[in-house]
Amino acid sequence: MNGIKWNFLFLAILAAFSIVGMGFSLGARSPIGIIICFIILISVMGYGFATKKRYRESGKL
Repeated sequence: MNGIKWNFLFLAILAAFSIVGMGFSLGARSPIGIIICFIILISVMGYGFATKKRYRESGKL
């Protein structure tokens, strides 16, 4: 283990907050909030996987 990858930790926390936001939006019956949180989740996860692929290909991971 080479240490904590802070950018991946930040992305994971942001994705978790997005999932929590979807739960709050479901409780508040807000379809706009659900859609916004879902879009944020998909974009954060996509960016995280793309970054991980770049790190793996460059040998930093």
